[in-house]
Amino acid sequence: MGQTLVEKIISLHTDNPVKAGELVIARVDVTAVQDGTGPLTVQEFKKLGKEKLFNPQRTILFIDHASPSPRKELSNTHTVLRDFAKEYGAFLSEVGQGVCHQRLVESFVNPGEILIGADSHTCTSGALGAFATGMGSTDVAVGMALGKTWLKVPQTFKIVVNGKFKAGISAKDLMLHIIGTLGADGATYKALEFTGETIDNMEMAERFTLANMAVEAGAKCGLFVADDKTRNYLKEKGREDKFKQILPDKDAYYERVINIDASQIDYTVSCPHTVDNTKLATELSDIKVDQVYVGTCTNGRIEDLRIVGNILKGNKVNDDVRMLICPASKDVYLKALDEGLIKTFVEANATILPPGCGPCVGVHAGTLADGEVCLTTQNRNFQGRMGNTQGSIYLSSPYVAAYTALRGYISTK
Repeated sequence: MGQTLVEKIISLHTDNPVKAGELVIARVDVTAVQDGTGPLTVQEFKKLGKEKLFNPQRTILFIDHASPSPRKELSNTHTVLRDFAKEYGAFLSEVGQGVCHQRLVESFVNPGEILIGADSHTCTSGALGAFATGMGSTDVAVGMALGKTWLKVPQTFKIVVNGKFKAGISAKDLMLHIIGTLGADGATYKALEFTGETIDNMEMAERFTLANMAVEAGAKCGLFVADDKTRNYLKEKGREDKFKQILPDKDAYYERVINIDASQIDYTVSCPHTVDNTKLATELSDIKVDQVYVGTCTNGRIEDLRIVGNILKGNKVNDDVRMLICPASKDVYLKALDEGLIKTFVEANATILPPGCGPCVGVHAGTLADGEVCLTTQNRNFQGRMGNTQGSIYLSSPYVAAYTALRGYISTK
């Protein structure tokens, strides 16, 4: 019996062929933490008594969740990360550089590698053909110290998508559809291996969206075979030499195979307070919104901002709506400036936030008032996610978000 993609990648890091269900110790290429999880990771690392990091150049500390800091307590946690980076030679991604998951794919992770990060959406980097997964702060601290981690090799669900999306439909609609079908725990500790002609034709931005939200179905990771689109992306980022293609075997065993016709996917929205509570956007046209947020590690890339810019250009955000737009990284922000998108957003009366997580995590910038409704392109909508348990969060694609901002109600046109 052959190997799945996740089995192949993990095997390369154990020097032995592995199968799903095995407990293994694997070498780690990149470790990452952010300002919410990082201080605990630093504390646990120091408890180990190690004098140095195993690989300081590929130990990345991100200040993105409270960026810039809204409170002195959070400012103090930022100082912990800054001091640790200086003491041990780790790489520090500072305030305004962007969301950790976007920065990781832009600058740090390559095909065939293993990334462990103290954040659940670390799986974003799986779109590059890497095994990328979130772990607890203690596990990541051990990875930082030893360059190794232990894990159980996951079983794989093969997601086969063929056909062509209807105009305006995107990977976000597809992923919300998948999560609505599987359930929030329907793929717990599975690898989701995305394949099919629709996936082959997708640009990297949409693959990142799919990989990012794999964890919302409970998955351990979301994986794609690295191909020419991956190579071109790496070339654009100055590391084409890191391209590597790993293919699953044709006789690999998949626990489940899910076939999807892309032409049947429609505008899909997750309703409060779980991601798998999905409905078609057309069923929600009576939902009035107070805030629209475009950004995050799910849909804050330049391709997403272009979609929003095309819809907002020459129009004004509804008077009853606050629209917040947050580029996922400094590079995305600069491209949006160069392309005139920021001017379009400001002229439409949207508010631009500095690169980072923004309102998504509920720490600052866009906290909802009691009873308010927000439609957002982020990946999670549990009660209190945006800082107020009395608020309601709906998840959508950038396309639906832009039209909703103009109309004041959930809309697709």
